[in-house]
Amino acid sequence: MNQLRHLCVYCGLGPGRNPLYLTSARKLGALMAEAGVGLVYGGGSLGLMGEVARAVVAGGGHVIGIIPEFLVNRERMLTEVNELIVTANMHERKMTMFERADGFAALPGGIGTLEEFVEISTWAQLDRHNKPIILCNIEKYWSPLLTLLDHMRKEKFIRPELEFKLDVVERVEDVLAAFDYRLLSTRGKVPVEPIRKTL
Repeated sequence: MNQLRHLCVYCGLGPGRNPLYLTSARKLGALMAEAGVGLVYGGGSLGLMGEVARAVVAGGGHVIGIIPEFLVNRERMLTEVNELIVTANMHERKMTMFERADGFAALPGGIGTLEEFVEISTWAQLDRHNKPIILCNIEKYWSPLLTLLDHMRKEKFIRPELEFKLDVVERVEDVLAAFDYRLLSTRGKVPVEPIRKTL
């Protein structure tokens, strides 16, 4: 793939309990820079969010930080990025992230990360986009969510006409393969088959 593509990464503003979360965030950023995949993210410098961004910057990659004005100080906005967009509110932030990204990946995080992941998945359910969505289930962090999605499916709240393509990987080393494969499949370049698991 020749043109620069951007992956939006949702992740925690804190480091989490497991040291592997931070290590994985740094690894993903380094891999993105090496592969020429730009980062779209929430603009902060703390936790997993800051680690991913700094690793992309350190590797010479392209970073777009998008942060609402009221969080500039609270999330300690990272200024060493290629593009920094300060929005008026959270809604504008999320829409700008959506518009600037070619796909989405979720690392471990809290309610904000979960909300962003669920919203982008809902938009896919409603046919608002067909961009790749990847859940990075490091150390089974997201397994309770996957169980809940299965429960929703069994209870017929996620019906066949409301399915959405979700690739689940367990290591950040597999995120870019899933991203590129799904991106190519949406453009008719390869058959639509999951990298690991598609829900």
